[in-house]
Amino acid sequence: MQHRIVVIGAGYTGATAAGRLAKRLHSDDVAITLVNTEPDFVERVRLHQLAVGQSLKPRPFSEMFAGTGVALKLGRVTGVDADRRTVRVVAVEGAAEAEGLGYEELEYDTLVYALGSGWNDHGVPGTAENAYEIASRPGALRLRERLAGLGAGQPVVVVGGGLTGVEAATEIAEARPDLDVALAVRGGLGDWLSPKGRRHLRKVVDNLGITVHEDTAVAAVEADHVTTADGAVVPAAVTVWTAGFAVHPIARATTLEVNGTGQIVVDRSMRSVSHPEVYAIGDAAMVMGPGDKPLRMSCASGVPTAWQAADAIAARLTGAKVPTTPVRYFNQCISLGRKEGLIQYVTADDRAVSAALTGRLAAVYKELICKGAAWGVANPAVGTLARRRRVVAEPVREGNGSGVKAAA
Repeated sequence: MQHRIVVIGAGYTGATAAGRLAKRLHSDDVAITLVNTEPDFVERVRLHQLAVGQSLKPRPFSEMFAGTGVALKLGRVTGVDADRRTVRVVAVEGAAEAEGLGYEELEYDTLVYALGSGWNDHGVPGTAENAYEIASRPGALRLRERLAGLGAGQPVVVVGGGLTGVEAATEIAEARPDLDVALAVRGGLGDWLSPKGRRHLRKVVDNLGITVHEDTAVAAVEADHVTTADGAVVPAAVTVWTAGFAVHPIARATTLEVNGTGQIVVDRSMRSVSHPEVYAIGDAAMVMGPGDKPLRMSCASGVPTAWQAADAIAARLTGAKVPTTPVRYFNQCISLGRKEGLIQYVTADDRAVSAALTGRLAAVYKELICKGAAWGVANPAVGTLARRRRVVAEPVREGNGSGVKAAA
């Protein structure tokens, strides 16, 4: 009987894990199912480009996983029963979804949980009703339509001064110089960057005509303005909310051990500490990095966790030694429109150092990183010693200390 591996979520981490598992394990021994709501891979790091009207290259999973043995199931995951080892999946099209029908339960022997994260409105009044988000493809397309309908001189406010906020504000300002773009940040602009990085960011923002509201917390969002914590009113025909991410809520509703933010608590191999047949990767996992600091939610953090989980699963199933490779940071890659960029070099635990690459060369560097990340999803084992091994062990249903038992 084949060992059933179900991967839920096909972002950078889930798609990478599925492809890597397919190239590690023999197809006669495993059945790998990848569950996702969309038939195409979504380049989340480019959604600010999509929002301003740029076209992104289609990347259908049917082509990416052709010949790998990975079966794609289109559906929305609505629940995980970690004790019964089942995933509830609802059809994403047609009346069945609207009526609450048309669902099925997928049984698994090993689950890779990669549902990731979405935008986080932090409970700020009016945000859910009035703000736009770019943490998902539907959100970016909704913002795209709204921006296209704005006339010259209308105000756009981007809330959030992290990587997503900076990229969104500069992309909108460059693509639509006729709009009045503002950026509201809680601290100083780019205060996590090196002095060189901050100077370059300020220069680009000023050249693009972006108004920066520093040390500003947004307390409420209305249809035509935002209100700051000190009572100031900032006009906004469109408010783009980029103030952090929230993990998918499904894990919190399970018996899996999670932390305060709903991330699944895992060991160094990305294995759940409460349910050894479950692995969590990417934004969904509570992973400790260098300096005992939790890894931030990002593609840079997520993809290495997918590699780790896939290699650990393959090793346990084939009786090999389980590898554990520490995840560390090297740089933060920031696009500032299509013509400018900023590569901030960092320590292993993600603290800025003095070195930074700026300007057009940095923009090219960032573009290569984005292309490389997408290419890596479709080619997860290139550059590694990929060899499909036969399964000689399988996870036990009740732990025996090691978490594996010999196959009969």
